[in-house]
Amino acid sequence: MAKLKTRNHASTPNTFSENGPTPERRARSEFVGTAPTRVLRTVQSLLQAGDITQPAADAAERWYRDYVFGYCDYVEFSEQHRPSTLTRHDAVSWQLVRARAMARITEAREALGLCAHQRLRMMLVDELSFRAMGEALFPTISASSSQRKIAAQCALLLEQLAAREDAARKAAKAARSTKNTIREPAARTEQA
Repeated sequence: MAKLKTRNHASTPNTFSENGPTPERRARSEFVGTAPTRVLRTVQSLLQAGDITQPAADAAERWYRDYVFGYCDYVEFSEQHRPSTLTRHDAVSWQLVRARAMARITEAREALGLCAHQRLRMMLVDELSFRAMGEALFPTISASSSQRKIAAQCALLLEQLAAREDAARKAAKAARSTKNTIREPAARTEQA
């Protein structure tokens, strides 16, 4: 029997820390931070400039997660996520949860309009810069003017998205509370 050669893994250099965006990706996007390298998203730049509030940025993140889950069928969990051991989804329940995410996207599109949905998609899903969005939506005006217009539109849109989510959350809470108050008197009359 011939002895197999084994490789000494201690002498192999660690190249994982050097992993990063490809040169093509670097040319296409702006990055922030050093470890790990992240794309400077338009929402982050609006938040840093003070054009939007933190609830608007959070609403954008929720919309993005719903979009990815609804259209791409996977969920991105945060680093602080702790998996629940109480629920395990089968194929049917997973699709029901996915349908709820799609319903939230559809409700936002119907409430804010198709143009708003298109801007959200360009900003959050396609990760286009304000300049690229301006060139696509306003090709006849100068790049700097179109960039300013799009930045203002996106800031307004994100604030509207946050306000719509807040109103929907309050309406759902009010509906639950009225539902509970209707049940209580019925239970009391049954006991008497």
